[in-house]
Amino acid sequence: MAVTLKLLIPRKHAENAQTVQYTSPAGTKAVIDKFTVTNTSGAVAYLSVNLIASGGAAGTNNLVMQARAVSPGEAYTCPELVGQVLEAGSMISTLASAATALTISAGGREIV
Repeated sequence: MAVTLKLLIPRKHAENAQTVQYTSPAGTKAVIDKFTVTNTSGAVAYLSVNLIASGGAAGTNNLVMQARAVSPGEAYTCPELVGQVLEAGSMISTLASAATALTISAGGREIV
């Protein structure tokens, strides 16, 4: 078994449409070690995160963080996501309330 530290989601703005940010490669499990969201705007913004099984779609059955309010200037470390395991083909998908308000990033491990 090989374990590789990985930047799962490089720093980027979260889109204001449901968007897959990371997919665990075939034959690989991924573990989220850290997920950070920072509000760089001047108003409260909201982030939702879904962890979707392979072949699935975002929905209430896989919503892990729902419309979490992030204040201007706040960096939130998303304890809801830390330690979550993604099986092969599973995805991290996000939805922000504003297109350029929230910067996200995630790091973890891929296990083959």
